[in-house]
Amino acid sequence: MRLRLAVLVVFVLALAGCGLGSGGSSSSSSGGGGAELTVSRDFGAEEMGHSDAKTIPGGETVMRQLQRRFTVETRYGGGFVQEIDGVGGGRRRGRPVDWFFYVNGIESSQGAAAVRLHPGDRIWWDRHDWGAAMRVPAVVGSFPEPFLHGSGGRRLPVRIECADPAAAACDEVFKAMNALDIPAAKGGLGTAQVEDSLRVVVGPWVAARGDHALRQIEAGPARSGVYARPSADGRRIVALDARGRPVRTLGAGTGLVAATRAGDEPPVWAVTGTDDVGVAAAARSLTERALGRRFAVAISGGRPVALPEDPAA
Repeated sequence: MRLRLAVLVVFVLALAGCGLGSGGSSSSSSGGGGAELTVSRDFGAEEMGHSDAKTIPGGETVMRQLQRRFTVETRYGGGFVQEIDGVGGGRRRGRPVDWFFYVNGIESSQGAAAVRLHPGDRIWWDRHDWGAAMRVPAVVGSFPEPFLHGSGGRRLPVRIECADPAAAACDEVFKAMNALDIPAAKGGLGTAQVEDSLRVVVGPWVAARGDHALRQIEAGPARSGVYARPSADGRRIVALDARGRPVRTLGAGTGLVAATRAGDEPPVWAVTGTDDVGVAAAARSLTERALGRRFAVAISGGRPVALPEDPAA
């Protein structure tokens, strides 16, 4: 029974985007640009290393990129990343921890050796507690990705959907994208006409929750991968810790920037809040400085708070 459970856990982690290294890689050259690599632990709280390669060798994969910069230990015939520079997965203080990687802010559904690098890709490895969420399908900490280079080397259409297209927060998000040379269309909620588009939903949570992908955030990280729980009436956002436990309840003026996915659909970003003040604060936080190396961000008192929140911070 124990052996069967162990095999099941390994299989689930593979699907969840852990550092599985099985599979082949392309022999063609990526060319035309480089790729970034970030390695951290505890949901980005501590950076272990960062590199920015100006070019991508032919046939380069996420696994090879990692091995060029770090000492990597594997298990299960080389198909699972167990340690990076001596920091391993397994259990810590009775909790399950392992390595996961994200390509342009999207959790990979393939092993690291099967994922080929493309020009402009941002690869982020993070070792964290997965007891509260076996999957974190999308994160905001690689912004301006995935909007700038998309997924799998394919740039996706960007659609900004606003509860009020005339609101200042909607314009703020639109201008932020334009400033980064990201073409984006703007309209009302639920008006996207293009399949496989990256959507950014802007508005108070009471309106944003109408989106089928975003509503799952209310169910907690086990469902959405977002360590925050907005109330259905939109007046409160509970910040959660790495175990999914409430740290504090944030009220009026609170903003939230988070990303999630429904099945295999492209990620949906929420630029939302408890009210118009909170939404405006979230829109102003759509920057690399505010979002960098964070899974999601709450804005409280004008200050970005990394989610999951560290109760000791």
